[in-house]
Amino acid sequence: MEKDFVFVEKLKNGDNNAYTLLMNDYYKNLCGYANLFTKDPSKSEDIVQNIFVKIWIYRKKIDPNISIKKYLYKSVYNEFIDQYRKNKSVISLEEKYLKVIDTIIDDNSLDIEKLMMNVNREIDKLPEKCKRVFILNKKEGLTHNEIAEYLQISTKTVESHITRAFKILNQKLGNKIKSILIIIFDFKLSN
Repeated sequence: MEKDFVFVEKLKNGDNNAYTLLMNDYYKNLCGYANLFTKDPSKSEDIVQNIFVKIWIYRKKIDPNISIKKYLYKSVYNEFIDQYRKNKSVISLEEKYLKVIDTIIDDNSLDIEKLMMNVNREIDKLPEKCKRVFILNKKEGLTHNEIAEYLQISTKTVESHITRAFKILNQKLGNKIKSILIIIFDFKLSN
């Protein structure tokens, strides 16, 4: 926290090196984080670039007592919501989904990148057929019927694989699994 305080003070004083370091340290990860929402790498980069421009313009208003990492991730989230509101009604985004995302961002003990790496690592460890069905559904967005047709299996088998995947992931990753899967795969809370 003290490191953040000194860093933010340098940034507030117009230190170009601090700004460059901030971009070098966070740009790529913030783009990846924004892409979880937008599902569009160019829109994600636009969001992150907007954030960095705003940080420079409003640098004197940054509170040096907050975590710079938390500030950046929260800024990306807020920028996404602002852009989303311009394009669509916020009502179409599930309120529960937004609350879960907000809770995850506000959890200081949570390292989002590390958690996402753990989730992806555990998905890779799933039994092969189970993993394939799970990825087709959650990452590729195919429906159960589309997967069944594509893999030439029954929809019940597809459902069975997805249920098994969730059970395994829940056992391995615990209670935060549903929250992070909501962000990573944009799946509905009813799953």
